[in-house]
Amino acid sequence: MRCYIAGAGDFVGRQLPGPEDYIIAADGGFSKLTALGITPDLVVGDFDSLGTVPDHPNILHSPVEKDDTDMMLAVRQGLARGYKSFIIDGGLDGRPDHTLANIQILTYISRSGARGVLLGRDMCITAVTNGSIVFKPGASGRISVFSITGNAGGVTLTGLKYPLENAVLTSDYPLGISNEFTGVTSTVSVLSGTVVVMWTGDPGVLEDH
Repeated sequence: MRCYIAGAGDFVGRQLPGPEDYIIAADGGFSKLTALGITPDLVVGDFDSLGTVPDHPNILHSPVEKDDTDMMLAVRQGLARGYKSFIIDGGLDGRPDHTLANIQILTYISRSGARGVLLGRDMCITAVTNGSIVFKPGASGRISVFSITGNAGGVTLTGLKYPLENAVLTSDYPLGISNEFTGVTSTVSVLSGTVVVMWTGDPGVLEDH
């Protein structure tokens, strides 16, 4: 079961929630979902983006002046309910500061023992901490891997055009930019630290683990 979060940014609708998903609307994400006839299970936020507190039976209303973003509030709620898989739409392709904040949230999700995927119009993003992800055969397009928290050690890339074995990625040198899928099963692994993985194409190319 997944936690599906809709944010107030550019909602792309590449992957809509299923009947088993727990759906959270973060502030303006409420209008994005209801426009599609989707009723969230929970609505969180300060509602500065939405402009009004929606009529919903399950609302977590936060003050405007707070440390957590609305998206972070939504993620905390999902983690508190035990979810280990997150799909986040409406978190990319808008304000760059919010995009960077949402990439940091992916790191928080990963370090909490879960996995989150941010959906954009042309790209998906996830984070991996002390572990690995596997892409299914047939994946195509570009893939880039970055260290986001200092050095990431033991980084290994297999099945890609430019393989890497037990390398160190640093946060000040983009060694992992613009790799390519080759159509075979491919993996991104890191032994110590966190890497952010960005790829073009379908979010469904990730294997479930």
